[in-house]
Amino acid sequence: MKTLYLECNMGAAGDMLTAALLKLVPDKEASLARINAMGLPGVEVRAEPSVKCGITGTHVTVTVDGQEEESCDFHHHDHEHPHDHEHPHDHEHPHDHEHPHDHEHPHDHEHPHDHEHPHDHEHPHDHEHPHDHEHPHDHAHPHDHEHPHLHTHPHGHGPHSHSHAGLEEIRHLIGHLQVSGWVKDQALAVYKLIAEAESHAHGVPVGYVHFHEVGAMDAVADVVSFCLLMEELAPEQVVVSPVHVGSGQVRCAHGILPVPAPATAHILQGVPVYGGAVQGELCTPTGAALLRHFATSFGSMPVMTISATGYGMGKKDFEWANCVRAHLGNTDGEGDQVLELSCNLDDMTPEALGYAQELLMEAGALDVFTTPAGMKKNRPGVLLTCVCRDGEGKKFADLMLRHTTTLGVREKQCRRYVLLREILTRSTPYGEIRVKVAQGDGFTKSKAEYEDVARAAREHGVSISQVLEALK
Repeated sequence: MKTLYLECNMGAAGDMLTAALLKLVPDKEASLARINAMGLPGVEVRAEPSVKCGITGTHVTVTVDGQEEESCDFHHHDHEHPHDHEHPHDHEHPHDHEHPHDHEHPHDHEHPHDHEHPHDHEHPHDHEHPHDHEHPHDHAHPHDHEHPHLHTHPHGHGPHSHSHAGLEEIRHLIGHLQVSGWVKDQALAVYKLIAEAESHAHGVPVGYVHFHEVGAMDAVADVVSFCLLMEELAPEQVVVSPVHVGSGQVRCAHGILPVPAPATAHILQGVPVYGGAVQGELCTPTGAALLRHFATSFGSMPVMTISATGYGMGKKDFEWANCVRAHLGNTDGEGDQVLELSCNLDDMTPEALGYAQELLMEAGALDVFTTPAGMKKNRPGVLLTCVCRDGEGKKFADLMLRHTTTLGVREKQCRRYVLLREILTRSTPYGEIRVKVAQGDGFTKSKAEYEDVARAAREHGVSISQVLEALK
């Protein structure tokens, strides 16, 4: 079984996870070109060598309109900006306040040189802070929006890219990228996890959560890039080590918060985590959401034959190597544990049942299906079955209880054996078509991705059979 093992002993951030995967793909330059061609306006992703504690790895740098997003404290529009602390980067918060455009930001302070700026996660602001200057801030904030969620606030010392995007704006942005439907679905599922965590932390509906730092273009690039690389690697299982979250406190727009931040702690519920001697935020909400969404299990490294190892480096230096390590390999002869959740239904309309099935698949179920069943009192009904990863039973049972008429859900643990899979892209007269190839025990199976075939048939006015024939 093709297995990806992620070591998060020094935490996790979106750019570090992406950097670790880049070493695992067959052609790093081709993958980078694919990332940079996905259509994020003004965004460029670069991979550069980086050394931590004598280990050489990869650091991913994202630039927006030619400038790297530098760290900065959160910018509410009605508070002072202290700078003598560490700066978190990807915490979002609800924006249920007004944004006056003629306010002032008092900055009569100095910037001490001995403070630390962690840079191993999303960087929402692209300005620099020289250390021997004052900040004049009696200016206006123009809001010429070229993008639905990008606010540029010139502050006299470099532009600030302020993102105030809700989940719908993020969905609109990702929906127009030049990536597959699978990548879009995974990226949106990651953002949904973050939005739900922020909703819980702030006590507001999901619709009122506005992504501040994490909604910036560079953070979108981190999330979608990771999803794109996961599509290319196509691991059958993803095992993640216990996550080092750091310790101490972190300052955000709402004040000083404990580490892990509330959103991170909510996302990591049910996940093995630990703190340590490192003072600072090592796991960001974005990193936590990526791990939570893609992990099939959490624990120690399984018995596996390693084929490639990648190191994704952060910017900050600690006594320990600031990196995420990723191993790609094979766990031949081993299966993985899945759960089968089921319930009997005899009083739902087909439309309502279909909607429930769609919700379960969108939430990340491995499979959802129905089976005709004869119910008590001679009523015809259906058996609804949801297959999910081990450890996610409660999540999907709650969805089934909420969106169906059942009063109870049964759970059964199963062991499954699967073929080693990979996704290949083949060129045809009708464009590029992805093909899923599965191998095992001396035989090979392949099948074209239906969405790609249907899209090609629509765009070129031909039948699906003609597209499939071209693949041969």
